[in-house]
Amino acid sequence: MLNAEQTIERLQSSTAKTLLSKMYGEGQLSDQITRYSALIQSFKGHFGDGELALFSAPGRCEIGGNHTDHNQGKVLAGSINLDTIAAAVKVDEPVITFISEGYPGQFEVDLTQQEAVEGEASTLSLVRGIVSGFKEMGYEVGGFKAYITSNVIPASGLSSSASFEMLIGSILNTFYNESKLDAVILSEIGKYAENKYWNKPSGLLDQMACAYGGLITIDFADPEQPVIQPVDYDFQSSGYSLVIVNTGGNHADLTEDYAAVPNEMHAVAKALGAKVCRDLSPEDVYRNLNSLREQCGDRAVLRALHFFAENDRVDAQVEALQGGQLDRFLELITDSGNSSWKWLQNCYQETDVRHQGITVTLALTESYLKSIGKGACRVHGGGFAGVILTILPNEEAPKYAQFIKETIGTSTFIINVREQGAICLDLEG
Repeated sequence: MLNAEQTIERLQSSTAKTLLSKMYGEGQLSDQITRYSALIQSFKGHFGDGELALFSAPGRCEIGGNHTDHNQGKVLAGSINLDTIAAAVKVDEPVITFISEGYPGQFEVDLTQQEAVEGEASTLSLVRGIVSGFKEMGYEVGGFKAYITSNVIPASGLSSSASFEMLIGSILNTFYNESKLDAVILSEIGKYAENKYWNKPSGLLDQMACAYGGLITIDFADPEQPVIQPVDYDFQSSGYSLVIVNTGGNHADLTEDYAAVPNEMHAVAKALGAKVCRDLSPEDVYRNLNSLREQCGDRAVLRALHFFAENDRVDAQVEALQGGQLDRFLELITDSGNSSWKWLQNCYQETDVRHQGITVTLALTESYLKSIGKGACRVHGGGFAGVILTILPNEEAPKYAQFIKETIGTSTFIINVREQGAICLDLEG
């Protein structure tokens, strides 16, 4: 490994430029060299020099399979070129010390204290949970110092938390485990940390999409061994841009809304003698509709029906992309968005109907897309607040961004799917 100045110099090498271009696109090369150089200087300013390693873990874009993973369904997702990065140094002391840019103070986790600490910051709880997950699965842990920065929009549906988890996991994997943990194991550890130390009932989608890299479909029929299949498709070269729109809300304090979705699906499954909706069919619900409505409630029934339709849509979306049928794919995205809005009902909080950033943004976007005659949109990620996904022609993306700025007054992000998941950057080739 190299010290700070040597690492900054290495960023100018052809090997580093090739890697950064692949990760972020050639148009962002200069900005990313500047970004990583600033990261290294910030590390040095706070922690001094040392033998540095650079890490990156992307955010994720959920393209198909909205709220299906927790019931052992299928998803279509991709790692994106917004990411969380770190400069880190291995230390002998059993302490993880890090600074996260934009957050006050310095964070420390004593590795000898594995139990959750009541009242501590969620960031510390997640790190403690990741350390615990490594130990539970029989892997090594140890101390390090890191300076971290991220351009993954927090609390928005791009999985900033999973990106952070996969970053910490990658550092421990590289420094103490000879990089032998694969994307599935890292994802399971991230899920363990969220479930056990953050009380967030998440599935594996977010972590898997951040850890693996590229555009992928994941089948969670066996959650212990999810089946991952890469999907070879480049939206931009096909003339379309993926645009994430910040609707002005965020995902803070929405745990109950999120938890209700899998819980209600599970309730329907349990009422029919199954564990998850993946074990059922729509016909099972139809045959028992009246009793299910009485026992579980109408929303739970609708959410189960959404699961069946959305699960089938993932296969159809992949088939359309692989067959070059983009118009058909966009129809399926529209169908997915309508199902999430009407059946899944995760576009706003029923306890706060005055604030509906997602639905207002979807309504305006649908009108815009109708006016140009192309494109599709849908709620993105967990929903209830945060962001939407819009897919539209490349040449329309800047005009659409201006439209959103003038109406909603929020930001948009044109994203690219990147092939690299959570990695330690190899600048030496």
